[in-house]
Amino acid sequence: MKFISTDKAPAAIGPYSQAVVANGMIYTSGQIAMDETGVVVADDVVNQTHQVMKNLFYVLEAAGAHFNDVIKTTIFLADMDDFAAVNEVYAHHFGHHKPARSTVAVKTLPKEVLIEIECIALANTEYHI
Repeated sequence: MKFISTDKAPAAIGPYSQAVVANGMIYTSGQIAMDETGVVVADDVVNQTHQVMKNLFYVLEAAGAHFNDVIKTTIFLADMDDFAAVNEVYAHHFGHHKPARSTVAVKTLPKEVLIEIECIALANTEYHI
């Protein structure tokens, strides 16, 4: 098992890693709309989603992977009315790649953000266990 950390994404705000690589898979922790300094970047779901995707990109990069390696995502929304707006940003970042996905509405998210996304991806062979 390898624990992944990058200073290009916000540090974990609890006792967990940004991602873990195990048995050829990368499991990211949920990313929220904080920049690398830990500041929440926006108060609208579109800009928060862009920041979340940026954070996921950097965490995956630190693990030797990219969005094309993602096989499953889970999206947590504070308001399901934001579903369409999130889909547009999400599609922009994933392009033609369409991993499996679940989207759920939740009561609250850390730091009162509007969105959180986690993913599972195939690991670069460099990190296979």
